[in-house]
Parts: sequence; structure tokens; C-alpha cells
Amino acid sequence: METKKQYNKVVLAYSGGLDTSIIIPWLKETYGVKDVIAVCGDVGQGKELDGLYEKALGTGASDAYIEDLTEEFITDYVYPTMQADAMYEGKYLLGTSFARPIIAKRLVEIAKEVGADAICHGATGKGNDQVRFELTVKALAPELDIIAPWRIWDIKSREEEIEYAQARNIPVPVDKEHNYSMDANIWHLSHEGADLEDPWNEPKDDLYMICKTPEEAPDKPCYFTIEFEQGIPVSIDGQKYSPVELVTKLNELGAENGVGIDDLVENRLVGMKSRGVYENPGGRILYTAHAALETLTLDKDTMHYKEGVATKFAELVYDGKWFCPLREALSAFVAETQKTVTGTVRMKLYKGNCKHVGLKSPYSLYSEEFATFGEDEVYNHKDAEGFINLFGLPLKVRALALKDKI
Repeated sequence: METKKQYNKVVLAYSGGLDTSIIIPWLKETYGVKDVIAVCGDVGQGKELDGLYEKALGTGASDAYIEDLTEEFITDYVYPTMQADAMYEGKYLLGTSFARPIIAKRLVEIAKEVGADAICHGATGKGNDQVRFELTVKALAPELDIIAPWRIWDIKSREEEIEYAQARNIPVPVDKEHNYSMDANIWHLSHEGADLEDPWNEPKDDLYMICKTPEEAPDKPCYFTIEFEQGIPVSIDGQKYSPVELVTKLNELGAENGVGIDDLVENRLVGMKSRGVYENPGGRILYTAHAALETLTLDKDTMHYKEGVATKFAELVYDGKWFCPLREALSAFVAETQKTVTGTVRMKLYKGNCKHVGLKSPYSLYSEEFATFGEDEVYNHKDAEGFINLFGLPLKVRALALKDKI
């Protein structure tokens, strides 16, 4: 192994999971690091955080931070992405993707506060997260070094990680029999690895830790309303909730009714395809409701243009470019479009299905008087003839010009 640079103080993106559990001693053994500062960004992982501070210190960290970022995560990252209707490859609700920038941002802030030499993360050399963490650091603190153990150490598999931990009496939350790679926050729970690596394998029912399967869901549909103000959800059935409370409540409703389970084969940024199973109950409800309200409140040109923006926005978030000028510019555009996305959406959940069944808004562009198939006094059917003649003129001219030639 080549000679490594020595570091005095390193800030580690710490989760207490398998990777970061062994990184603390590895940093000390490899780089002679005196102080490893473990930083966990709380974006709604729940019980995963129990005992994390003590575990970090017990594993060799000189200090640990458990930072509550959940509300900021929802308001500054989740909601702007939802307002853009951004879904990577048409389905993935970006649960891991936009959690990384806010965590990395806090890592940078703490690294500056404590005078760290470098930031370390446990993302693998095959995954997307390494890019998301590192692009954020480069954008916010280009002077800091970045240490990525998976690109350096001799460990080649999760099985070897477990053996490394066991040799140093480090407790880890997985074993060789239940070896899924999971990422959790208030927005979603993802599952990768193990038997899921074969796309032919159906996910086992005991895989799911949040959602009921559609088969287990109630036989009676669940109805409720969501109220939005300028594209932001503010209440359920007329009761106002804070952002954290609202997403939590929708997670409960969706999970109970088997909503939000997605089984995807996606194209990773690094070039390979990967298979993941996601539980995203509240997110699926919000995306569905928000998009439905936009059909009522956005004009045709804006709505169609915004569809392209959604695709690009999703790619930027997935690729770790949250802190880039284009994402910021697209967010400014999206925010402008949301000024009239105010109203109420009536939702129906039933055995994994999620759909809207009613819409109303003070900014509705729908006119029953114009749209009706019945008699009306505002639309002259004769006007359509001139419109069609002009609209179809290029086709008519081309057909006449090429008649008998092709």
C-alpha cells in the first residue's frame, strides 16, 4: 500500500451502520488520525439513532454530533423536489439522493468549526452516494480533503467488513444471514443487495419494514384530503400539521394501505444498473396529489415545459448536483410556477393503489362552461373551422407540393 498522508482531525459521516462502524478504527490504523469526529445527520432515521452517540465514542471517536436536520430536510430539499415533480427515471422519488447534500452540508459546517483536515464518508466506489457527498464538499469547502475508504482499503465485500468488525469487537447491525444494504429517513426506506441482486427474485414479504403489502392492506378504501398552499402541503382533512408531522401522518396512511412500494432497476451515475426496493408511502401520496393539483392550476405551456424541467431536475439531484447553478435556477423557475398551486386534493388509497378522486382550487383554470358537452353560450363551434385550416396549413401545403413526387 502506498504511503498515506497523515491527518490530525477528520470529520466522518457516521451512521453507526456496518461501513462507518469500522471506518473509525480504520482511519486511526491507516492515517494515524488523532481525532475522528463522528457526525450523524438526523433526517428521520428513527430508532437507528438510539445509542449512536455512545456507540461512536465506544468505537474510538473522540467526539460525536447527532444533528437534527429533519425539518430542514423536508422544507429545503424534499418539498422543492416534489414541487418540481422530479422523479428519477420516472419512478424513483430520490429518497437517498437529496438526503446526502444536506448531511454533507452539515459535515462541512462542523469540519470548519472544529478545524478538521478532511471529511470521510463510507460510500462505496460502485455507488452514487460517493458523488453526492463529494460534490457537496467540493461546492462548499474545496479546501478540505476527502477520504473514501471503499476506494482505498483492501476490504472487498460486506462479508469481509463483518469479519473486520468482529476481529475488533465492534458490534454491527447486520449479519451474514440478513445482509441487505438499507438507507432510511423520514421520506423513505431502501433495500439493496443479497437476494435482490437477481432481478428475477420477487422481494420477500418479510423484507418490508414500513409498508404492509397490498395483500395485507384493509379491504376498505381510505379517503382523505390534502390542502396545498403554493405547492406546499399544509393540512390533512382540514387539520394543519408541521412539515415533519404531515409527512409522518401520510407515511402512516400510505403504509397501512400498502402504498409506496417500488421495485426498480435503475441506472446508477457510475454506469451500472442496480436493483432496489423502496418503501415511500407518504412520498408517493404527496407526489400524486401535487401533480394532480397542477393539472387544475397550471396553464398548458407552463405545465408541458415543466415536464422537461422535472426530468432534468431529477437527474441533477440523483447525480449529486444539488449545489450547482442549474439546480438553483430550475428551483427558481419551479417556485414561480407554484404561486397558484393552491387548493385541495381528495385522495383514495386502496391495496397499494394511490389516486386522486377530487380537485378544487381558487386558482382553477378549469371552466365547466367551456368544457361541457352540453349546451353553452360561450363557445362558437364555427370558430374551430378557421383554426383547423390555419393549424393544418403546413401539412396541406406540403402534401400539395409533394403530390405525385414521392
